[in-house]
Amino acid sequence: MTEIPTLETERLLLRPPKMEDWPDYLAPMTSERSKFMGGPVSERMAWGIFCHDVAQWSLMEHGALMMVHRTTGACLGQVGINSGPLFPEHELGWFVYADAEGKGYAFEAARTLRDWASTWNVTQSLVSYIDPDNIRSCRLAERLGGVLDANAERDDPNDLVYRYH
Repeated sequence: MTEIPTLETERLLLRPPKMEDWPDYLAPMTSERSKFMGGPVSERMAWGIFCHDVAQWSLMEHGALMMVHRTTGACLGQVGINSGPLFPEHELGWFVYADAEGKGYAFEAARTLRDWASTWNVTQSLVSYIDPDNIRSCRLAERLGGVLDANAERDDPNDLVYRYH
């Protein structure tokens, strides 16, 4: 079984999800905040996604990490590498809770996990599947060096696919 890493950035700890994270995770997943991720979803569905994020570590040697502020200890959101039968390719994904939005946390976390993936050879290439109306995530993917790949396979034909090399 793969040990789930804890990664550090200047402001963040990226650590494995804990049961204590569940209430803060549930709130946005069952609200309009998750509209660009197929939500809002039911509590049952949110639980399945939360467990999926953890299970990928033992099944695929990658998964999700929670973004935690190093000074305050506040959980700010999640960053992850998703794969398996629900994803055509390895996906770099992220979300931040409402009070953490616009502060650069998602960029800091996604850049760190992307770099970790290349160091540990988790995959040759990563993509991000992004709803075209999610302008903030599109801009973040571009800041991370993502380039639109119109020919990439995608589950949702409306999604934009940003590829990282």
